[in-house]
Amino acid sequence: MKLTIERAALLKALGHVQSVVERRNTIPILSNVLLSAGRDRLSLAATDLDMEMVDEAEAQVDVEGQITAPAHTLYEIARKLPEGSEVSLSYSGDDPRLIVQAGRSRFNLPVLPAGDFPVMSNESAGVRFTLLKEDLARLIDKTRFAISTEETRYYLNGLYLHTVSEAGQMLLRAVATDGHRLALAETPAPEGAAGGPGVIVPRKTVDQVRRLLDDGSGPVEVQVSAQKVRFEFAQASLTSKVIDGAFPDYVRVIPRNNERRADIDNSVFAQAVDRVSTISAEKSRSVKLAFDTDRVTLTVRNMEAGQGVEEVEIGYSDEPFEIGFNARYILDVAGQISGDTAAFLFADPASPTLVLDPADPGVQYVLMPLRV
Repeated sequence: MKLTIERAALLKALGHVQSVVERRNTIPILSNVLLSAGRDRLSLAATDLDMEMVDEAEAQVDVEGQITAPAHTLYEIARKLPEGSEVSLSYSGDDPRLIVQAGRSRFNLPVLPAGDFPVMSNESAGVRFTLLKEDLARLIDKTRFAISTEETRYYLNGLYLHTVSEAGQMLLRAVATDGHRLALAETPAPEGAAGGPGVIVPRKTVDQVRRLLDDGSGPVEVQVSAQKVRFEFAQASLTSKVIDGAFPDYVRVIPRNNERRADIDNSVFAQAVDRVSTISAEKSRSVKLAFDTDRVTLTVRNMEAGQGVEEVEIGYSDEPFEIGFNARYILDVAGQISGDTAAFLFADPASPTLVLDPADPGVQYVLMPLRV
């Protein structure tokens, strides 16, 4: 194998695929990236056995071939080479090393046979549809903060992607919950999405897809089957196993009859929550909200650090009442509100609260209250 490639093109492709590789691997081949040179392209692939990332870049290929080399080391070399440099990659069976050259820099890297590299099989079953980059980014951004990090309830460690029919319209919906809060975002289902299985996309896959969306352009091809999900971009593709488990019946958690409504300036409220929570106990981060006509009083008490109180003007005309929340959860939701105002709908101090974004009717958030 012998080729020459621009440093920027190599760095971009390597940046995508090496992020899949775990830092500590008991299986040596999983620390490597598969380099495949042919037809004026260099294809790069990396896997952790649950997910596979493939990207490619234009290259001047003198001798076609395949080999694997340490992913993180190769990425760090490319990152530190001078901008605009041409990088030469060469490997021959005579010398069991990959030679990386750029200008006066030369590196010899250990290799492993390409035949040992595990390749994830493609699923032909399931559904296939095209989604605008902006729509997929919105589904992820509005929900992924609520994905659980608790390993015990593994079926909550991902984003539940599925289609639903509401009022005669098919919707593609993403839902995440950790049991304390829930985030839901939806968009009109693209052609071909209906009838596909609902899948739980792992957190790591969600994060990788979001990174690719930042670097890519144009629509994204999505293929969903019961076992795998695949995202295809202009140059890159990501295939991932889905979480084998049943996502809870989240619809039952979303309140439908919360009568008390407070319309709150999102930015002002979030800043007030952030200020008073400065002295909250780290574990609970609880803040008490006392609602009265056109105002809410935020109170945080900490036996060691004292007390913080702040009053915020809001639109509220129902009976006075008090409710408590985890300040971090309020701030997470506030960070996703795209308009100036957030609408909080309450039932009572012990029931779930519904938060809506008047500027984006396709999102809903549910917060479980705390005793304060």
